[in-house]
Amino acid sequence: MITLSKKLKQSGKKETDDAPKRISIRDKLLVKEVTEMEENLPKTCQVVFEDHDKLHKFFLIVTPDESYWQGGKFKFDIFVPEEYNIMPPQVRCCNRIWHPNISESGEVCLSLLRQSSYDSLGWAPTRKLKDVVWGINSLFSDLTNFDDPLNVDAADHYSQNKDSFKFKVREYIQMYAKR
Repeated sequence: MITLSKKLKQSGKKETDDAPKRISIRDKLLVKEVTEMEENLPKTCQVVFEDHDKLHKFFLIVTPDESYWQGGKFKFDIFVPEEYNIMPPQVRCCNRIWHPNISESGEVCLSLLRQSSYDSLGWAPTRKLKDVVWGINSLFSDLTNFDDPLNVDAADHYSQNKDSFKFKVREYIQMYAKR
């Protein structure tokens, strides 16, 4: 379990030391939230930190076990800005994917990642990293939204021919997201 005291000890500082560089509010929040997130991961998700000293930058790997995207391995780059928890994390899909809520360039359309939202489902300071993880994971199941798409071509393809849509999703998985 990561704690603020451990993080301070690793950096050679004591909590009482007056140091020119202070630990940011974001980093204090992340010490707690990362532990909570890792304890509550969906079974289809894995979190990867390239640098354990940078809790604000990590990858989420989603391997859906149902839906059109079953059999794929999708990597999301997650960056938590300094203004967190006022600002939501920035999320980008690293794989090309045929999905109505994820563009082929990696943009992710998920209401809880919106800074402002009319439907009160957008980002709020009460949300946490675990909510982001569960939201991204749900894009491959119950939150797939064909009615309000980011990738209009994928949504239209689905509405016109579900079998052809499924085939194209499988092609994309084989080319870009094979496990």
